[in-house]
Amino acid sequence: MRVTDAETLVAVKDATGSLRLHIEALLTMGLLNSPMHGSKIRVSTGNFIIAKPIGVKDGVDFKYTGCVRRVDEYGINTQLGFGSIVLLSPIGYSTTGEVFNLALEDVATQTAIALNADKLITFSKDEGLIDSTGELVRSCSIRTVKVLASEQIHEQEKYLDQLLLLNAIIKAGENGVERCHCVSYQSDTALLEELFTPDGAGTLIAKDHREQMST
Repeated sequence: MRVTDAETLVAVKDATGSLRLHIEALLTMGLLNSPMHGSKIRVSTGNFIIAKPIGVKDGVDFKYTGCVRRVDEYGINTQLGFGSIVLLSPIGYSTTGEVFNLALEDVATQTAIALNADKLITFSKDEGLIDSTGELVRSCSIRTVKVLASEQIHEQEKYLDQLLLLNAIIKAGENGVERCHCVSYQSDTALLEELFTPDGAGTLIAKDHREQMST
């Protein structure tokens, strides 16, 4: 877990703000002869994530690194009702007006739970979830994800990125999110293939094993 001091927090704010503006600009495009032609997409951002400091753990002061205290689900649902895309950053705000650097997995998971979302979609450098033999897991249950996490925890350095995703998926699945997906961010078509083709392109994790897709 990273420690965020005051100097680092400034860099986090700058990077987050710059990236948010870039995403908003891309969603505003309406180029002729493109899928975005004539689109009118509203993007909503704001103080939807209330955070709290992690504080001191095992003698380490994590300073401006925080975790999600609560999610303003009413505010988010209001914006969704207006037809807007709600864009959340790994940044949270405390009730005392402080800014905290959050883990993106924490923000995504807590938001999915608060909204009672149908599914949580995660992105990985791999095709999807990879088992201990290096093979892609096409579909599985939350129980299988727990087994996979317990196997890979002994090789944290090798599986660190995936373990973060596994823990997020487990938490979401145990708190009401029926389905989770894991697809590659290195493929431009992975998300569409996963959602709109029979075989998908990554890993489907179903809360109920009877909902697993066969391949």
